[in-house]
Amino acid sequence: MGILPMISFAVARGKMPLGRMGKMPMPQRKQQMKHPDRFAWPDGVRIGLSLTFDDGRDSQLDNGLAVLARHDAAVSFYMAPSSMDPRLAEWQAVAKSGHEIGNHSVNHTCSGNFCWGVDNVLEDYTLEQMEAELLEAQAALTERLGTTPRTFAYPCGQMFVGRGEQCRSYTPIVARHFLSGRGFREETFNDPSFTDLARTCGTEGDGISFERFEQIVARAADQQSWIILACHDIGQPGPRQTMAIDVLDKLCAFCKDPANGIWLDTVEHIADYIAQNRS
Repeated sequence: MGILPMISFAVARGKMPLGRMGKMPMPQRKQQMKHPDRFAWPDGVRIGLSLTFDDGRDSQLDNGLAVLARHDAAVSFYMAPSSMDPRLAEWQAVAKSGHEIGNHSVNHTCSGNFCWGVDNVLEDYTLEQMEAELLEAQAALTERLGTTPRTFAYPCGQMFVGRGEQCRSYTPIVARHFLSGRGFREETFNDPSFTDLARTCGTEGDGISFERFEQIVARAADQQSWIILACHDIGQPGPRQTMAIDVLDKLCAFCKDPANGIWLDTVEHIADYIAQNRS
């Protein structure tokens, strides 16, 4: 008798709850740092954590900055140059206050499979086009901020151009021009002894509860990971792509408590530490 008939038979006899169909238990493996001999966090640190917010949205200025200032928390904001123009003076002040502003391309180009991606789509890009666009964004951000961004966030977390046999990764371009490149909606965290800084894993932070955040920290602690939370708006709970203000407040307080062993800092600062201290 195969496994499916056995499961069906067990359900029929009431031995297995119907809700467990298709959810066979998987063995839990304890994750550990791959090369502990190659890297160590500073004393007292179990994990690194970077909070990142994309697209230069108004709520980041209106709702987030006060919370971050209250906890003396430095975070990374990723945006296209045009996103900061309506409130340029405020974003310039953000950069001067210790937060990081990173490159998020000019056009925020993603796959044409997104319904809003009609004019600029990755499937129609070439590597040459992408490199030119990232350098254009670098020049424009540098002109506005007076400093050159050192890290990049892949729009939609997608790292390719072209399609089919012509599809290519543009991660080598990111590696050429940036200290680090951040992905989005990844299933794992960053092992600081191993991770490719040009394509780091970004964990979705939108809609996260504080309880879920605690679970993420507990899961990452054994591996002594670097968690990069990728978020968008900051506001009241409920709307899509929003981190709740109270969750941000609790998260920062938790990270700033030395007893929890978390280094909360920008992507640039933690990536720089890893690059300098990994053998």
